[in-house]
Amino acid sequence: MPRQIEKIAVFPGQFDPITKGHLDVIRRGVRLFDQLIVAVGNNPEKSELFTLSERVAMIRKLLKNSPGIRVEKYTGLTVDFVKQSGAIALLRGIRDVSDLRYEFQLALANRAVGGVDTVFIMTGDHYALTSSSLIRQVISLGGDIRQLRGLLPALVIQRLKAMKRPIMLTTDPDAAGG
Repeated sequence: MPRQIEKIAVFPGQFDPITKGHLDVIRRGVRLFDQLIVAVGNNPEKSELFTLSERVAMIRKLLKNSPGIRVEKYTGLTVDFVKQSGAIALLRGIRDVSDLRYEFQLALANRAVGGVDTVFIMTGDHYALTSSSLIRQVISLGGDIRQLRGLLPALVIQRLKAMKRPIMLTTDPDAAGG
């Protein structure tokens, strides 16, 4: 009997911070594959709230008892990481029509550039409006972190409260000069 090839997928993202919506996609997505790699990377177009190592550590802790899931950090092109991992597909979460348009373009580019297919999964309806970028903005503008309990895992809320450094996500070079 021929040996069956393990079906591995990669769920890439910045995950800064990881949200309950991300965890929803991960927990439902892993059922479609033998193994799911949560690939934590940096997006040079976005500011960081947590360092790459902090994000990886938090996600590993949140998913430590989840079979079939491993968490890795990566740099460079996502399609290159997918190929190096031996994965057959990318997993992407879709929240709404705007996501669909962007993700559709990205999926076509990933297939054209790297020969990698994308599997889409709809996020749970109660997470459809959740966005890490929006959460970073709320935090940077002094929003009450406790109000984010419905969107963020308790561990992330705890780490946000414990941050010693000021939560400033963008630097405006013109602000200092007046």
